[in-house]
Amino acid sequence: MSLNIIAELSRLYGADPRFVLAGGGNTSYKDEKNLYIKPSGIALAEITEKDFVKMDRARIRELFTIIPPLESKERESLVKRVMEIAVCPDSSGRPSVEAPLHEAMNSTFVVHLHPALVNGMTCGKDGREKCSELFPDSLWIDYIDPGYSLAMYVQREIAKFAETKGKQPEVIFIQNHGVFVGCNSADGIKRIYSHMMDKLMSYYDEKNVKIELEKDIADSKTVVELSPKLRTWLGDGSSRMIVKSSATMKVAEGPLTPDHIVYAKSFSLISNKIDSAAIAKFAEQKGYKPLVVSIPEKAVFTVARTLKDARTVELLAGDAALVQQLTSAFGGPNYLLGKSYKFIENWEVESYRKKVASGGNLGRLYGKIAAVTGAAQGFGLGIAEGLAAEGAVVAIADINLDGAQKAVDGICAKFGKDKAFAVEVNIAREESVSDMLSKIVGQCGGLDLFVANAGVLKAGPVKTFSKKDWDFVTEVNYTGYFVCVKHVSNLMSIQNAEDGLWTDIVQVNSKSGLEGSSRNAAYAGSKFGTIGMTQSFALELIDDKIKVNSICPGNYFEGPLWSDPKNGLFVQYLNSGKVPGAKTIEDVKKSYEGKVPMGRGCCPEDVVKAIIYCVEQKYETGQAIPVAGGQVMLN
Repeated sequence: MSLNIIAELSRLYGADPRFVLAGGGNTSYKDEKNLYIKPSGIALAEITEKDFVKMDRARIRELFTIIPPLESKERESLVKRVMEIAVCPDSSGRPSVEAPLHEAMNSTFVVHLHPALVNGMTCGKDGREKCSELFPDSLWIDYIDPGYSLAMYVQREIAKFAETKGKQPEVIFIQNHGVFVGCNSADGIKRIYSHMMDKLMSYYDEKNVKIELEKDIADSKTVVELSPKLRTWLGDGSSRMIVKSSATMKVAEGPLTPDHIVYAKSFSLISNKIDSAAIAKFAEQKGYKPLVVSIPEKAVFTVARTLKDARTVELLAGDAALVQQLTSAFGGPNYLLGKSYKFIENWEVESYRKKVASGGNLGRLYGKIAAVTGAAQGFGLGIAEGLAAEGAVVAIADINLDGAQKAVDGICAKFGKDKAFAVEVNIAREESVSDMLSKIVGQCGGLDLFVANAGVLKAGPVKTFSKKDWDFVTEVNYTGYFVCVKHVSNLMSIQNAEDGLWTDIVQVNSKSGLEGSSRNAAYAGSKFGTIGMTQSFALELIDDKIKVNSICPGNYFEGPLWSDPKNGLFVQYLNSGKVPGAKTIEDVKKSYEGKVPMGRGCCPEDVVKAIIYCVEQKYETGQAIPVAGGQVMLN
């Protein structure tokens, strides 16, 4: 029952961004023999009672009497071994490194969080003085490196506090870190945190300090021009980073808390002029490339290998900016000193937490940004799923935005958070295509793979086929491909010029682009024509290091293009008489299946394999690759 209570408390605070960002903080419950604590790498918002690591309290308390090594790495290694031994045989998981600190508090429940409102005080120069006025019954701890050193010091200070006050403190504020709250009931925990937040909000209001981050919309021109270059400048020469643009804000000018350092590094690159030389100079001085780049009053960029991690950096950079803003109520920011922030930068425990939180599943397209048009359903959706499965971040671009978002929800549920995002586009409208790419650049910084999949089909005999239908097919299939390549190639050429890496445009054509199709001239003609475009684009864009190829799939009988009961091709072909003697939809389907030597229709998985081949190969461009089960072959 008590584990249910701490799990509910954990989820309550973990789901509230005022208290928890990126899985920071930890919680515990203890009985007479055991401590149950949140494991590293598990988010509070998602934890269940089964996730808590069960530890032997007596084993944990052995740390309080051990004489530790003087060298910090050896000391932390010792703590890690003791913590592993303290995990009960019937439990698993890596316990939080702060387990000894939880054990030092005798409360049944302990909830440790890093709220920005609290850290405005703990990171302020006058934080200690003001804390004694606002929270006279609390214990203040000056900054000490997290882990063993902090736990031992807090244990001693708790003992002193209890000797003086006759009881342990319920609230412990740790400078440049956060707060621990201990109580014997869940209601008590809630009461203490509620009082704390109310008190701080009143104080900020009294000091005329806004508790919401002051920010503004990024300059779109700066974002579009700089993001693709940043992807390459911040990469390692063999791969690019994902660069997410953010609202303008006054980013933190120094390291404030361990959480900020772990996810967003100690320092951001802040300059009115950002170029490769500025980044190289920063890296030489700091020993790493920045994860946060700020052009004051223009744009802020957050950087990572995945969109999920870039968004996490954005969250923590925003939190650091807010904490810095809030410190004005407490005498201004008190940044961590070199020894302290370097300890965090090299701390194995936090590296482990970050690694687990970001997820470790890679793929052949890991770190690449892909966009697939017409991806809300059918072939496009199947292609998008296949690319996401191989590690790409996929922009689901479709004229049906609701359908695109539904596809995104499904992909993220299957492959992980932030593996895809939705963008609305009408590929036949140049302004819409330009807007689509601006949104992709804003989310990811650029594009490595563009899959031109969107298309339409109207079948019918030439003698009665309307010009309206002809123009509709041509505008989407033929002109739409041109419009997309025009704008995509401009974007790709900007990023490619900076590092010489190649990018890919892959058109999903059709076997009807390789051989004529009776009573289907508008569609087949558009596909024949776009193969000519592919060849021409390929020759032109070689200098920009852009490969352009077409995939020519066979028929995807299970997809909505063929199987839609109202407008699918089986219905259209039956009604147009394209299949002689066919009386039913099943007759039409059997006729088409019989034309495929491999005895089945083409599936999205087949097309994905061909697309990945196009990306990975280094010496082919301008090709039309049949994926049709032997039904159509090159000659």
